[in-house]
Amino acid sequence: MAKVIEKTGKTIEEAIQSAVAELGVKESELEIEVLEEPSKKFLGLFGGTPAKIRATVKELAPPVVKPVEVEEPARVEEEKIPAEKFEPVLEPSPVEEISEPEPVDRQKIIDAAEKFLQEVFAAMKIEVTIEVEESEDACLLNLSGKGLGILIGKHGQALDSLQYLLNLAVNRKSSEKIYFTLDVEDYRSRRAETLTKLAKSVADKAIKTRKDVKLEPMSRHERKLIHTVLQENNRVETHSAGEEPYRYVIVSPKRGRK
Repeated sequence: MAKVIEKTGKTIEEAIQSAVAELGVKESELEIEVLEEPSKKFLGLFGGTPAKIRATVKELAPPVVKPVEVEEPARVEEEKIPAEKFEPVLEPSPVEEISEPEPVDRQKIIDAAEKFLQEVFAAMKIEVTIEVEESEDACLLNLSGKGLGILIGKHGQALDSLQYLLNLAVNRKSSEKIYFTLDVEDYRSRRAETLTKLAKSVADKAIKTRKDVKLEPMSRHERKLIHTVLQENNRVETHSAGEEPYRYVIVSPKRGRK
């Protein structure tokens, strides 16, 4: 049975919204019958009646559901597949032969070092003879010729720089590393003798004056030589200070010793 209610309000719309709220439906789902039109008060003091409506909930016809014809699936004839077809066919993949790395030809590395140096000397327009002295893991290249002081530089700095570039250029692509030492007409041995004498002299001065003695900046190789020479002197101690390329050695008297 359809729901029917009557509602009042100051306006017809207000009465309708009151019915919508009470019935809990949309306005479109109601049939509205206006029972009384609202009237205004006379001079705003007396008289006047509210609007009155009758709201009836519409009866919705049940939806018609059409039967859905379902086609029977066509029967699929099962295909008998021989069991052997299920067996995976594995073709043997070719096995790559792992070749061992070819042994590095040590002589080729030395030849590359000599070639690098000759190109440098050609650019400098100087003639240099290279004498090779091999050891187990290193190689000494002794250079000789006229006017090679330019290759040595101040305290061997130019020679150390060329030696660094040589090792970098030759060893960067080689699996075997050979450390190359450059020397010019036995300069390094003569320099080592000079530094040994200097180290002992400076140690005596530090002991005598009881003060630290600071040496001039040296390469890492030369600083190491100073440390090694004075290591057995139990009256002094050494340490390095400063930043490259101006790092230097300080020789200090051991405190508490006379």
